[in-house]
Amino acid sequence: MEIIIQPDADAASLAGAAVIDALIRRKPAAVLGLATGSTPLTLYRELIRRHREEGLDFSRVTTFNLDEYLGLAPAHPASYHFYMRENFFHQVNLSAARAHLPDGLAADVPAACRRYEEQIAAAGGIDLQVLGIGADGHIGFNEPSSSLASRTRVKTLTMETLRDNARHFTDPGEQPRHVITMGVGTIMDARTVLLFAFGPAKARAVAAAVEGPVTASVPASALQLHPRAVLFLDQAAAGDLRRREYYRWVHENKPDWQRF
Repeated sequence: MEIIIQPDADAASLAGAAVIDALIRRKPAAVLGLATGSTPLTLYRELIRRHREEGLDFSRVTTFNLDEYLGLAPAHPASYHFYMRENFFHQVNLSAARAHLPDGLAADVPAACRRYEEQIAAAGGIDLQVLGIGADGHIGFNEPSSSLASRTRVKTLTMETLRDNARHFTDPGEQPRHVITMGVGTIMDARTVLLFAFGPAKARAVAAAVEGPVTASVPASALQLHPRAVLFLDQAAAGDLRRREYYRWVHENKPDWQRF
């Protein structure tokens, strides 16, 4: 794992955007795995800016989102289909046919999950996966106790996750308790993983994922076994890392050919 600690969330997001920019310019038909929530919003805004002002071209890019609520229509304002359209897809030249999200309204959910895995494989696998991290260490919606070999499937959300996401629903009765999510194994298949974490509420989960044991109780800890996992943190999210000064030293003293 590579730990990159930045002064604040904006600096960390811009640094991550530069990595994605470089990938797309090097491989115009790149396959991106995308996340939702508040964490990647600045990342998406910067990619939109680079598209509009610097010619970053998404016309051949393919995307796969991590997850979607089970039972929510794509037009529902709390759905991740809606989030991605509003915050990214409609503001860059990404083809709608190349933008994939799990089908929350699938009649046969297990079959839809299998098809999602097949679509990822048919696209050549994910080149770069964007992640956030939950306060309990979940990635995607792989809640604690998720199998570290899991594939796209249905998960039941924890009470903590339901509380964290309740603000997105004006009617509490509309909030689903189940989601379709890429599995930890699916995420681990990505060639590069960029995880973003900001604020003191994420510090404990970051420390457990980076410096604790690899355990299903902290699904993000599986990234310790990934050949190219990069964590972009602000100062607060890095606050519980015992070796944070070493991580800073490593980042500041990398040979030029290893720098982003």
